[in-house]
Amino acid sequence: RAAAMSQLGSKISVAAQMQAEDQFDRAMKLDRRKNDKLMGKIPKGTESCFGDFPSEAHAGEPRITSMRLIGSSALALSPRGPIASHPYPHAATLPPMSFRSFGSSNAEAFLMSPRSAYLARRSGSGGRSFSTTPRHEKPQTSPPPAGASERRPIKPTEFRRFYDRGDLPIQVKHKGTANQVMWKVDVEKLDYHHYLPIFVDGLREKEDPYRFLAVEGTYNMLEMGGSKILPVVPQLVIPIKAALNTRDVEVVVTTLKVLQAMVLSSELVGEALVPYYRQLLPVLNIFKTKKLSTFDQIDYGQRKRRDVGELVDETLEILEANGGEDAFINIKYMIPTYESG
Repeated sequence: RAAAMSQLGSKISVAAQMQAEDQFDRAMKLDRRKNDKLMGKIPKGTESCFGDFPSEAHAGEPRITSMRLIGSSALALSPRGPIASHPYPHAATLPPMSFRSFGSSNAEAFLMSPRSAYLARRSGSGGRSFSTTPRHEKPQTSPPPAGASERRPIKPTEFRRFYDRGDLPIQVKHKGTANQVMWKVDVEKLDYHHYLPIFVDGLREKEDPYRFLAVEGTYNMLEMGGSKILPVVPQLVIPIKAALNTRDVEVVVTTLKVLQAMVLSSELVGEALVPYYRQLLPVLNIFKTKKLSTFDQIDYGQRKRRDVGELVDETLEILEANGGEDAFINIKYMIPTYESG
């Protein structure tokens, strides 16, 4: 056990690699996390280290300053009502040369006409039996996109709530090359029925330290769990399904890697997941064809395993190999394009 724990602490973990990749991506996309929060894609953080402020402590709505009005505009807003400065209000909007061609007898009739503010004499199209205006064809609107692969908003997770409250026996150990996880208790002594669903629910997080602790803690519990993982499988279906349903490629990639590690961590876990294929596999059917096309170029990031299409194929092959006799027919029912390798 001591050798296994030392091995966990010596290697660069998956969560530490994700932190390093975030630092590289931040140089290219500085406001990525900020924009995601403004659009509601990821949850916002707390207002202080002790949580959010009470509602009565928040400042009121910003005071709206009105424009300074002078002259007739200010009188129009008076409680006494606007002052009639002209017998025909629309006459004030007319240019001075509008009714020069009219005689004195027709000037008042011109001002009383509701069309006089816009049309001059013999310039309108009223009274004609036809119109010379070309007909405008209605634009042909295409149907809206289905949006099956678009990102869904990520709600605050149970892992974030428990970590902010200080109920998780875990903390970050900052080191020079890569951060590590420091457990306050022995991993084997944890109650897997309580803690493992919480850590798996934290896979939806995209900010540190929540994501780092959730991903690293999940891998540690799967590696050290042994026979404790199989009874907890029904409780892990809902958080895994919630992570896949976010349709976020980063979250889906992380969840698929954890799902592979969970199937390979203990015997009979793959067979225990077969009844839950209806909840887990529909999203994989969406991302199965999203593979990176490099043509004759070299993908230097293959070691990072971030191609979601390739990960879906690997996950389905692992599920079939460890799911028993009924695995293939159930996978084929949910994903008709799947072929056994």
